[in-house]
Amino acid sequence: MTVQTPEHDEAHGGGLGSRLNWLRAAVLGANDGIVSTAGLVVGVAGATDERAALLTAGLAGLLAGSMSMAAGEYVSVSTQRDSEKAALALEKRELATEPQAELIELTELLEGKGLDGQLAREVAEQLTEHDALRAHAEVELGIDPDQLTNPWHAAGASFLAFTAGALLPLLAIVLPPAGQRLWITVVAVLAALALCGWSSARLGAAPVRRAMLRNVGGGALAMAVTYAAGSVLGAVGA
Repeated sequence: MTVQTPEHDEAHGGGLGSRLNWLRAAVLGANDGIVSTAGLVVGVAGATDERAALLTAGLAGLLAGSMSMAAGEYVSVSTQRDSEKAALALEKRELATEPQAELIELTELLEGKGLDGQLAREVAEQLTEHDALRAHAEVELGIDPDQLTNPWHAAGASFLAFTAGALLPLLAIVLPPAGQRLWITVVAVLAALALCGWSSARLGAAPVRRAMLRNVGGGALAMAVTYAAGSVLGAVGA
């Protein structure tokens, strides 16, 4: 039996790798909150400088975005969890009905990882005696049966990360005086995006400068486009 689970190595590796993945996901969620909310409030600022309108738009964007992120993550991770549980159930049935075939399969998988035939057989037998299901889950499927993905944890983390990011442009656009709020928001957002780009690059061992420039450039473009659209709509409605 072969189940394709390309994300399992990252999602269930445990230890430092798992924590880094959670940190990277949090950074990306905050980045989404910054960009989407900044684009929204800057767009509204292009049409009006009324604090009430900016606050309403920003809060609406924050709540809609965070709930959307949480719901999407819950659905995605629930589907993944269901697939993992189905794969484990199938593996358990095969171990009960075809133990020798499963032993041979485990031996071949270990050989594919670099063990010679005799050693692979001995290791497969010992792993099977200790915990056959866990051995096949980890070697064949890349799943840790004790650490299946939790959709509620994922949804909560996405909600919090997006909200944390969205609060920055929201506060930056409503707290300063009318004549300064736009530029304060732009500077604060670009600085935060640079930090997010730096963090995601370091966590993913990627080139830092490229990630920062890409992040800042994307955010600047988003704000420029929405501000232009808001200015046009504001002029039309005046």
